[in-house]
Amino acid sequence: MRVLLAIDLFDDANNGTTVSARRFAHALLERGHEVRAATVRADALGLDVPDDGVGRYPLDPLGIAGFNGIIARQGMRLARPDDAVLRDALGWADVVHVMSPFWLGRRTTLLADRLGVPATGAFHVQPENITSSFRLGHVGPLNDALYALFRPMFNRFGHVHCPSRFIAGELRDHGYDAELHVVSNGVDPSFRPRVRAHRDDPGAPFVVMMTGRLSVEKRQDLLIEAVRRSRYADRIQLVLAGRGPLEKKLAHQGASLALPPQIGFYPQDELQDLLAASDLYVHAADAEIEAIGCLEAIATGLVPVISDSHHSATGQFALDERSLFRAGDAKALARAIDGWLDDDAERARMGRVYAESARAYGLDASVTQLEAMLRQAVVDHHAALVEGRAPAGGDDTEPWPDDEDAAYEH
Repeated sequence: MRVLLAIDLFDDANNGTTVSARRFAHALLERGHEVRAATVRADALGLDVPDDGVGRYPLDPLGIAGFNGIIARQGMRLARPDDAVLRDALGWADVVHVMSPFWLGRRTTLLADRLGVPATGAFHVQPENITSSFRLGHVGPLNDALYALFRPMFNRFGHVHCPSRFIAGELRDHGYDAELHVVSNGVDPSFRPRVRAHRDDPGAPFVVMMTGRLSVEKRQDLLIEAVRRSRYADRIQLVLAGRGPLEKKLAHQGASLALPPQIGFYPQDELQDLLAASDLYVHAADAEIEAIGCLEAIATGLVPVISDSHHSATGQFALDERSLFRAGDAKALARAIDGWLDDDAERARMGRVYAESARAYGLDASVTQLEAMLRQAVVDHHAALVEGRAPAGGDDTEPWPDDEDAAYEH
């Protein structure tokens, strides 16, 4: 198949959606498919286009008055849709997989409909990711409004990828009626158990790690406060792996810890070395569609401590109550951290159990399922053509009803 990915950010791997898209693309290439991406051009990000086998349909970044700074601080760039570029891309593709609910995704979906190109969707942007940027993540009606805003586009797809049962349930509850495919984003096989150095000094620091965007809903601030309350506060070296708008604020908050946190973005090989040197993994986020970073940590043999937030899917990875804490409760998180740090032997034993549990989320299995979804979308589209239930496409110059355009373009 010739697979087109419509994704705002493909060349700067600073967020989970982009990392997953790149892994997906390269896995499809290994299986003999052709893959191209319609995405923000690399030079606009200060990057060179890598020679990775993935073709690019480069788009200019989108500027939004009053919001450019907010978007940039989140580490994101949105693509400005260009109909000429997108027509060229869709004319090449057998199927397009839309990974963004914003302007690029909406315009690509509209043009795919008009040109008769099979299209699938992926739901990676949780409304709370957006509203939390304005300190409004807890406002349910506002999150519901965003689900409603995204719904017309996603209901155009026959098939939608959902990285967790949690987000599939949210879509069903909000009136999404496509066939939902619950498939993990998948753990790269390079994340595997590694032998941890023996602790010769019983007073040596414990390394506690969390990966993810440094933003309000991820709650790294809660983890810093929990470390401050821990019985092991003077021995915990906290590592916060990621980028985001709260980097300076978190550094300031953590400066008064006995061991100030290490904060930064790490390439995959360095991240794996850090995980191998860690004693415990914490995922404190209030809102999360899956949290591939948590899965990667588990796959290396780290025991996790995870928020039980009702707006997060990550709690599904906990194997017992010792790995869960009450969302937003620093005292509860400190107790859970202390419980695991109290017992090296039990932590090591459960680390092996957790690593085994992560095998169910391997990248190869995920790609097989997503590949099948794309094939099914092509088959369904061709069947609809034969039965006269879908336009043959090839001409997008005829005007569509105003409400159709409005559903995608505004």
